[in-house]
Amino acid sequence: MMQKLLIPHGFVLSQVTIHKYMKELGLRSIVRRKKPDYRKGSAHKVFPDLLNQNFYAEKPNRIWCVDFTYLYLKDGKVRYNCTIIDLYDRSVIATVNGAHITTELALRALLIAVKRHKPAKGLILHSDQGSQFTSKEFVRSCEALFIQQSMSRTGCPYDNAPIERYFNTLKHEQIYLFEYRTERELDAAVAEFAYAWYNRVRPHTFNGGLTPAAARVA
Repeated sequence: MMQKLLIPHGFVLSQVTIHKYMKELGLRSIVRRKKPDYRKGSAHKVFPDLLNQNFYAEKPNRIWCVDFTYLYLKDGKVRYNCTIIDLYDRSVIATVNGAHITTELALRALLIAVKRHKPAKGLILHSDQGSQFTSKEFVRSCEALFIQQSMSRTGCPYDNAPIERYFNTLKHEQIYLFEYRTERELDAAVAEFAYAWYNRVRPHTFNGGLTPAAARVA
């Protein structure tokens, strides 16, 4: 049975008629893309939440937060992003894109962050309980780097709110405003936004209006 729609002025039109007029006028519907399915793997080890939503660090490189998000190319192809931020000043210290959401992508981000910032032993790395962070490979890498893992509760995004807010900023101030035809274009845009704009130009309310870079040396 054909569904009919009631438009604001009281006219009842079929979907076919609406589609016809939209096509003639060059209009398109805004369609929210379906969130990609994440494959849940078996956890090698799950860690307690060491933060309990206390998202403050007294010095740089004491507490980092890490998570994944998904981004789209113009043709609908999905790219996964893994980002690590420092809770001291909310700076992005590593961000990488990949074709799949994997432990390898998480490790790439972690090794970039460690190489650049050389944290002291005992750094806390906070994440969700995704299989990328609970895998044997990731856990052993953290142990080798003297990193303490901390994990949010299952199904509680507030337990990792700072990284969620960064992803929201990235998407609304960069990703949703442009179209990216290639992986290279998207990857370059994400890196430039994080390291150049977000860290060095954009004021952050958490830092009292200072950029993360300025707050880091203040």
